[in-house]
Amino acid sequence: MASTASLDVHNDCSVCIVRSGGFCNVSPAALDALNAVKLTAVHPKISPLFTEGEMPRAVFILCGGRAKVTSSSAEGKTLIMRIAAPGEVLGVSATILGQPYEVTADTLDSAQVSTIKRADFLRLLQTHADLYMNAVQQLSARYHDAQREIRSLGLAHNTAEKLARLLLDWCASIGRPMADGIHVRVPYTHEEIAQMIGSTRETITRVLSDFRRGNVIEANGVGLIVRDRRALEAIICT
Repeated sequence: MASTASLDVHNDCSVCIVRSGGFCNVSPAALDALNAVKLTAVHPKISPLFTEGEMPRAVFILCGGRAKVTSSSAEGKTLIMRIAAPGEVLGVSATILGQPYEVTADTLDSAQVSTIKRADFLRLLQTHADLYMNAVQQLSARYHDAQREIRSLGLAHNTAEKLARLLLDWCASIGRPMADGIHVRVPYTHEEIAQMIGSTRETITRVLSDFRRGNVIEANGVGLIVRDRRALEAIICT
């Protein structure tokens, strides 16, 4: 579990190092109003922020650490919708609509989170245009991501193609090009990867083994090396 100090964030939004580009990147007046109503605390690893089906009581600004956003079926099958990063605000759509949370959010690491009660959040949006626009931009980004994921999962023919798309996304977003390939840190279990693409742990393990035998990827400590990116691209083009 990461220590509180390792989060390197602050209770005062005006000096927070993750504010730039995030929900809290607003005018001094809006920032003062935000500071006045938020409650900031460090949540331990795998701690629930809100649960699918609950009526919205607040929004949650992720100041440090990560959060796993999931959706579950009546049969108990879980799909990871995304991994939220610092600067994101969670629970916005349900809070604005006054309808139950459509997803569940749990901290993935030890995380610093600022909580804003629903009534206070709605008042902030009504009185500060920059906070309103930031909320709209984040909702728009989530909609765009959801459309991309639906297209990716819906058009993929099999698990190998879904996994190839996921690996290529990681190469583009968090990969580090090196002489021997693209190094990707993957802090997820096979079960979590399966939940990201609607598969099973056993199938993910088998497909990753196939990729390794084909010299497409190589395990590397906490991550992997994509040795043959073109081979992954060929899988999704067939």
